[in-house]
Amino acid sequence: MTDATLKITEIFYSLQGESNTVGLPTVFVRLTGCPLRCGYCDSEYAFYGGTRMSLDAICDEVASHNPRYICVTGGEPLAQRECLTLLTRLCDAGYDVSLETSGALPIDNVDPRVSRVVDLKTPGSDEVARNRYENMALLTARDQVKFVICSREDYEWARFKVDEYALVQRAGEVLFSPAFGQITPLSLAEWILADNLPVRFQLQLHKLLWNDAPGH
Repeated sequence: MTDATLKITEIFYSLQGESNTVGLPTVFVRLTGCPLRCGYCDSEYAFYGGTRMSLDAICDEVASHNPRYICVTGGEPLAQRECLTLLTRLCDAGYDVSLETSGALPIDNVDPRVSRVVDLKTPGSDEVARNRYENMALLTARDQVKFVICSREDYEWARFKVDEYALVQRAGEVLFSPAFGQITPLSLAEWILADNLPVRFQLQLHKLLWNDAPGH
């Protein structure tokens, strides 16, 4: 037993909407709070409020869904120190665990069994200055790097960063997503094909299925 706690916005069971486990039934643990304010953020409701829960209570709620896959997300989960402890406990319980992080905070202390899904914020996000590029050298084949593309300029910037940091060689996946409502998915798909870019195009499945409603 432990007295450690985290502030939680929601814990829910749904289909993974993105990343390399897209479409798989997953339990999401959404932590409250984020130091960034990206212009396209789709989880602003997680910036404030939340309920403080013990790690034991969180793990019990997760287990009640009998999952295989767990995604710890936010907000920015690494903004809460005990997130690292939660990630290790979930790995110890035998789950396949991923962490969605903004890339603005260090990832070096995350349990190596976790698949770290690390954003690189594009200029169009309004938070490009917050990128912690030191994280790029820490990536492994278990990890994923995500770019949310808001414009053709963002695409060219992201393409340069993929080469600059040899991300295809460092990470298991490089993910390109169109910013919802800012560019068409077809435009991004055609740019990737025209450049024969070795990245994974992805749409946010949960938005297509549930119109971005919380709890999905």
